[in-house]
Amino acid sequence: MILKGFKGKSNKKYLNKLLTQRQVNITNNKVSSLGVVINVNEFDDFEAFKKLATLIKIHTNNVKIIAFSEDEKENLLSWDLCFTPKDFGWRGAVNNVELQNFLNKEFDVLVSYYNEEILELKLITAASKAAFKVGVLQTDERLNDLIIKTDIKEFDVFKNELFKYLTILNKIKNEQ
Repeated sequence: MILKGFKGKSNKKYLNKLLTQRQVNITNNKVSSLGVVINVNEFDDFEAFKKLATLIKIHTNNVKIIAFSEDEKENLLSWDLCFTPKDFGWRGAVNNVELQNFLNKEFDVLVSYYNEEILELKLITAASKAAFKVGVLQTDERLNDLIIKTDIKEFDVFKNELFKYLTILNKIKNEQ
């Protein structure tokens, strides 16, 4: 139990280091890839994000969704990639190869769709190499570049607001 506390403190220190070192690079590139981090215990609708990708003109091959659960359940096998707190070691080390591959992929947009203050979710968002990070309101505003204040159950509101802001920022491809 004591080691778990030290591990948590070590990971929080690593998270703060990641957030202070982050440099935001604003580019005029159009969005062509999407990464999504969700908490299964809060929201579990995979298809909603595929519809979002279609709306912002991203091919479904360029969408990667990962899910987090605090407890290991058998029904989590239906997800592309699901991770738990056991996939993290000390100082933010990731013990899951697939999760590390997700972190190394340079997505054009990363959507962090969770409300709960869970250290592992924050670590994934902070450690991602995504160019533009979008999320719902968090206590630590350094995690995301764009924060859309909405309830987690109001996905349509989130989707419409994200589309609106990506259009304003000229990030969506104009295909005719």
